[in-house]
Amino acid sequence: MSTVQRTGWVGWGRFAAVIVLVNGIFGVLQGIVALFAPDPYYVLARGHLFLFDVSGWGWWTLIIGILMILTGAALFTGATWARVITIVLVIIGAIGQMLLIPAQPWWASITIGIDILIIYALTAHGRELRPDA
Repeated sequence: MSTVQRTGWVGWGRFAAVIVLVNGIFGVLQGIVALFAPDPYYVLARGHLFLFDVSGWGWWTLIIGILMILTGAALFTGATWARVITIVLVIIGAIGQMLLIPAQPWWASITIGIDILIIYALTAHGRELRPDA
């Protein structure tokens, strides 16, 4: 069994786990609120009207939030499956943020930047999260 040399990136891996866990908790809360108040959501940005179905978005956010909570907690154990699923969830989240750039350009850009940092930390240095590393 080979050991992995720990670098400063192990802290970024744990940061990724915390961010994914917190994001999952917020996603669950947002999903529950959207399901109990399924009003349409309108955004006017640069002359374009965006209409969102809050009920469908609520279910999507609730499911993704639950998955993020489970994988974020599992990241602390260094499980490979948790890293893979977290990377997939973060990529889906980044794509979703790209769709929101016209409505919220600063927030979407910051979130995409954090998503890229999480993806890098988990792909390049994710093995360092394992306790036996």
